[in-house]
Amino acid sequence: MRYRVSVQSLESRGHVLLATLMLMLILSVLGMTSLYLAGQDRPGIAAMREETVAEQLADSATDLIMTWFHDSSTTPAALREVLIRRQGDPMTGPSFFDAALHSQFAGTADHPDVLLDAGNAGDNNILNGPPSGFVGALRDIGRLTRFKLYGPLRPGLLATMEVTASTIGGRPLARTVQVQLGALSIPPIRSAIQVSGGLGTAQADGESPVRVHWGDQRIAGSLVVKRMEDVAMKTSDAPVTEQPYDSLKQAIDRWTEYWIGGDLTVMLPPPGQSVHPVPSQNVHLQQSPSPGVRLDHWDYEAMKKTALRHGVYYRLDRQGLLHHQDASEGEQGFSPSDLLTSQTVGNHRGLVFVDTMDGEPPRDANMGTLVLDSEYLESVLIVQGHVVLKPQGGGRSFPVLSPGQNGTRVLGTRIPVNLSGIHFRGLLWVGGTVTVEQPTKLFGAVKAGGTVMSVNRGATLEIWYDADLAQGLFRGVPVVYKAPGTWRVL
Repeated sequence: MRYRVSVQSLESRGHVLLATLMLMLILSVLGMTSLYLAGQDRPGIAAMREETVAEQLADSATDLIMTWFHDSSTTPAALREVLIRRQGDPMTGPSFFDAALHSQFAGTADHPDVLLDAGNAGDNNILNGPPSGFVGALRDIGRLTRFKLYGPLRPGLLATMEVTASTIGGRPLARTVQVQLGALSIPPIRSAIQVSGGLGTAQADGESPVRVHWGDQRIAGSLVVKRMEDVAMKTSDAPVTEQPYDSLKQAIDRWTEYWIGGDLTVMLPPPGQSVHPVPSQNVHLQQSPSPGVRLDHWDYEAMKKTALRHGVYYRLDRQGLLHHQDASEGEQGFSPSDLLTSQTVGNHRGLVFVDTMDGEPPRDANMGTLVLDSEYLESVLIVQGHVVLKPQGGGRSFPVLSPGQNGTRVLGTRIPVNLSGIHFRGLLWVGGTVTVEQPTKLFGAVKAGGTVMSVNRGATLEIWYDADLAQGLFRGVPVVYKAPGTWRVL
């Protein structure tokens, strides 16, 4: 009986051993099969990786080419007249769309508005040469081979863009990305300073604190200056530099025009002359009511909606603190310097909309006061309230381009200048009054729904106008953008 049990036990153990050996054999076969398949699939994985790199290159190229719409320094000279706003009218300024909201780009894929092919030496220089082509690490892994721009496939959009990029080294691979472009409806700013009131008062030390280089002054009211020499004379011989007017006996400039709704008053006229002297030809008086001082208009609701979608939105409280859109009632706000300071040149805050205290259209009772005391700020800053300028520090230095000669947009006629001590770069749009407490230098433009006034002797606002604003080019703001849901690989 014990013998039979032992035999059965051995048989049972033999089945287990056999099963174990078969399992090991199966696993070995599976392992070898996996290794074989992995070896066979390695080229496929490498090909997928190359395709991904090619697609990412093409996508990066779309971002690169979109800067041609935003930064005139990178826009190829051959395309500047094509890519700028060519519609609109003298009243509203240039636009990408006509009165019926049809885009200025009307070509087709077969007959595009713009076609660049790297097979052509001139086109290749645009697509792959500095500053319009790839830079840095991207130049080491790829190149642009083709670019097409034509009419939009959807009504209301700006254009269709097709970009082809290819990898370099190893097995070159090309991919084409197509995307629809939209455009923000941000009106251009055509003057260095625009005020809905006057500039300066006839009281002691009440002269205008504004000094303007390279652009126009548009003043709905009257202008008061201390000396006639403070009114810049327009002459083609004027030097194009960063030199402020206070260091000159006579202010002179190549581009400045004065459009004044009322009178020009000189507080200290030359002996024997009236306080209302006959000005030079670049000073245009009594423009109101006809033909009127043409101030650029930005609609409150439209710009608020644009900022909520494409920029940053804050609400201003009575203490001058900023609150985010989703901040709860009673939540502690932030100081403007915490949210708006630019630490370095190029650290652009983008489109920033600072709303009224109650989030309703601006009126006297709901406009707060925003104090800008940062050393440096880059932004398109829209403040539905009042602003106090009291920068702390010496500002920043950077190279800029003057306007074109004789009103042209040709880059070759724009003079490079290095501006120093600049506290604000961009656009300062203020619904109320701008008060200057410390000397402030600005490159860009200022628009005030009230006026610009100084409370301290010698506290002036010196502006060098950025001519790109007249074409609706706002640094740091995606005026032209990729329409959501339109990106695809062809």
